[in-house]
Amino acid sequence: MEPLLRVEDLRVDLPTRRGLRPAVDGLSFDVAEGEIVGIAGESGSGKTMTAMTLLGLLPHGARTSGSARFDGRELLSLPRRQLRDLRGRQIAMVSQDPSTALHPILPVGTQVTEHMRHHLGLSKSAARAEAVDLLATVRIPDPERALGAYPGQFSGGMRQRIAIAVALAARPRLLLADEPTTALDVTVQAGILRLLDRLRRERGLAVLVITHDLGVMSAVADRVAVMYAGRLAESGPRAEVLARPRHPYTRGLLDALPHPEAADDPARVALRPIPGSPPSLGEVPAGCPFHPRCAFAVPACATDRPEPLPVTAGHLLACPPDPLHRTGAAPADEEAPA
Repeated sequence: MEPLLRVEDLRVDLPTRRGLRPAVDGLSFDVAEGEIVGIAGESGSGKTMTAMTLLGLLPHGARTSGSARFDGRELLSLPRRQLRDLRGRQIAMVSQDPSTALHPILPVGTQVTEHMRHHLGLSKSAARAEAVDLLATVRIPDPERALGAYPGQFSGGMRQRIAIAVALAARPRLLLADEPTTALDVTVQAGILRLLDRLRRERGLAVLVITHDLGVMSAVADRVAVMYAGRLAESGPRAEVLARPRHPYTRGLLDALPHPEAADDPARVALRPIPGSPPSLGEVPAGCPFHPRCAFAVPACATDRPEPLPVTAGHLLACPPDPLHRTGAAPADEEAPA
């Protein structure tokens, strides 16, 4: 069965002073209806640029190639007017900062209902009634009163719920959640993640979660894709990728998570950062882009570009030496990080 979204060999080149440089380089993944897929990686890995490409919101001069098919329609070649109609109606996005996503001087009701009236053709009264139900769905207390309030009157967690309500107003089939919990404390993060999980189960909503935190992936994602320097490093079912990572970069992201028992057990290290920094756009090294930071790199890693290949059913790895498996390096805890 064809997935709702299928991205194949996606490449996005951005203009720089040195000419076009790839921000996304040969990325492939699928998202099915009712599925949550997570894309993880450090800043600059190409995660957000991938989402912007799906919405047709790239900077002037950007070039794309490959394929991104949504419900059988090729997004990369879709006329601008049709793409504008699709944004919000079929594909919606939630950004990481609700304070900038929501207009500070417009009432919440106006921001929720304008999408309904534009995309769904609802009357003012019908849109207001549906907005009340939608705010109740995302667990906003007293939704009738909330419609007349302003974003600044709500906490950060409530503003993020309102931003999700705005994104869902036109009943999209795919939600792009770009770092939806970054600015929130741990307790509020958990509530937002439970909300996304409930929405996909109740509405059949497909969700693409973009984050740098693999702990977020362990809470909601069905499948995980790890990106580095615009390329896919590893992807597969959440439990397999997070419990037994094959790529040194995935292992490094997991090791960088603070361990909940680090304060009580001196033998545990609170943080184990990956040495070095990700390459900037236009300065991606040849071969495997991670090799300058990789403790397992061999000479071929500096010259040969690894392509994602299956290691088990549904588990892809772009690291031919497979050093973590070959050397018997300690796997991640059997339980994915919370």
